[in-house]
Amino acid sequence: MENVLGFNLKYLRKTKGLTQDTMADKIGVNRAMIGSYEEGRAIPKISVLLDIAHYFETSVDALISTNLDNSDPQKIENDKNAGNDLRVLSTIVDRDNNEFITLVPAKATAGYLNGYGDPDYIEALPRFKLPFPELTRDRTYRAFQIQGNSMEPIPSGAYIICEYQQDWRSIKDGQTYILITRDEGIVFKRVYLHPSGELWLKSDNSEFEPYSIHLSRLLEAWQAVGYICTKIPEPDTMSLSRLSSMVKDMKQEIDLLKKHD
Repeated sequence: MENVLGFNLKYLRKTKGLTQDTMADKIGVNRAMIGSYEEGRAIPKISVLLDIAHYFETSVDALISTNLDNSDPQKIENDKNAGNDLRVLSTIVDRDNNEFITLVPAKATAGYLNGYGDPDYIEALPRFKLPFPELTRDRTYRAFQIQGNSMEPIPSGAYIICEYQQDWRSIKDGQTYILITRDEGIVFKRVYLHPSGELWLKSDNSEFEPYSIHLSRLLEAWQAVGYICTKIPEPDTMSLSRLSSMVKDMKQEIDLLKKHD
């Protein structure tokens, strides 16, 4: 399903008779980015949104929240109630307009709940880049430091590298996500979509009970694509090889007992 911004960009582009190439030239981005914006695979930076709004003589608010051809206003309202309306992220870019990965350390999680939409707050957070080819330039990434053992074997203190999810209904069952929620704060869980409009959150550590939240309580969703940890894990004393050795020892003991019978 199309997002509001993507629908509007395609609509406005066609009303002016522009191709994606010519629109890219007008806005100052490459053609591939226009396609990504329209298809909902990427989100324009705030500076680009301002340029688009200025070129089409409209407002940023109208671009991201109003169906500009007025053909299906109920669809837009339904999308908002479902919890998948577009959020404009504040991002930090370098001189070449490439995004940094913003880091949200554990000590900043409380502030992030209030400042996630504030450009000044995001500007003050640490930032970095990773040279991994899997992290493509047309996506927005953020790193969140987790605390606690609910997602072991990923250890407490690890930094989860995440990709922003523009349409929350694209959440894939059984995948891991950082969720920014109104009630729970920042949580890292394995997520399952329920037809009732709820998300079921499950920990990888079986000691923690699963629970659900409604999509209306969700502020942001970030799919985990990897993690960075500065701790070397201890050897797993219950590894597969260790279990095999235990089974072998038990078999030998049973054989000995049979011989003595």
